[in-house]
Amino acid sequence: MGYKRTLTGAVAAAFLAGPALAEWPEKPIQLIVPWGAGGATDQVTRVVAAELGDALGQSVVVVNQPGASGSLGSQAAWDAPHDGYTWTAGAAKDLGTYGVTGMMDTSIKDWDLYLNSALASVISVPANSDIDNLDDFVAALKAGGIKVGTSGVNSAGHSAIEALSGAVDGSYIHASYDGGSAAVLSTVSGETDATTQLISEQIDMLRAGQLKPIAILSDTDADVPGVGNIPSVLAALPDVPVAPIYFGVFVPGDVPEEVSSRMEKAWAGLAESAALTEYTEGRGSLLTVHAGNEAQEKVWPSIQINAWMLHDAGNSATSPEDLGIPRP
Repeated sequence: MGYKRTLTGAVAAAFLAGPALAEWPEKPIQLIVPWGAGGATDQVTRVVAAELGDALGQSVVVVNQPGASGSLGSQAAWDAPHDGYTWTAGAAKDLGTYGVTGMMDTSIKDWDLYLNSALASVISVPANSDIDNLDDFVAALKAGGIKVGTSGVNSAGHSAIEALSGAVDGSYIHASYDGGSAAVLSTVSGETDATTQLISEQIDMLRAGQLKPIAILSDTDADVPGVGNIPSVLAALPDVPVAPIYFGVFVPGDVPEEVSSRMEKAWAGLAESAALTEYTEGRGSLLTVHAGNEAQEKVWPSIQINAWMLHDAGNSATSPEDLGIPRP
């Protein structure tokens, strides 16, 4: 003899609605670092990934996918489903100018930005170099033939040497490497005559006396623990454009609202992160935790400078003006 069970009230409603949706994130998140291991992006992103994993209650798995000046990994993040489970990371000025170089068909406003730190590039030479100060370096640029190691076109190091060369009407030989760490080591070994990579990528070699700092691309001198005072490039070259280079995690801007909401709350907590504070203080960078419109405003000056520098050097596929990026 059979029987029939009657479902009523809340039980019936739950049954008819199907299984309850799990709260995001319900599985590990992939965070693509579009540069090689050991560089500035890789370093800070691994610190941030661990902190976010704790805050979100889910693993954030860092995957290095370098290539095409960082655009390869960034494009992979954009091409993945916009469900909050694939992010990218790096310098916002790079992401904001891929449209100028034709490497990606997105603008910075297509992304949600979560900034964690700000850095500046340093002009450094091997410890035994005859170049001792900025005047010597400028003379080498004007003479031409100096070989400069960077992590590729549109990288922070490349933008820095382009700005310096343009300011003094100089020239140089560009040696491109797979990541900032490799570029720095090329100068330590004497394979290149100088590097203009970010201070966080150079700091260990600067402290060890393997590199000699010449100047920092900042509007003020930098007193760096274990290194000493690094003079501002503006002391001798007041017309060189400088702006902080902000690093962070980038998520497609059209992810579900639940993702954005939880990310903003988790990100705000990074301001109190002991691990991130220790990292930034130890690597010569500044802790800068920003998201939303504030983050967009922070990164805009560096995007403008970089976009027009690329264009004026003949490295643009599209004019920045056509992409809504006015001259700074």
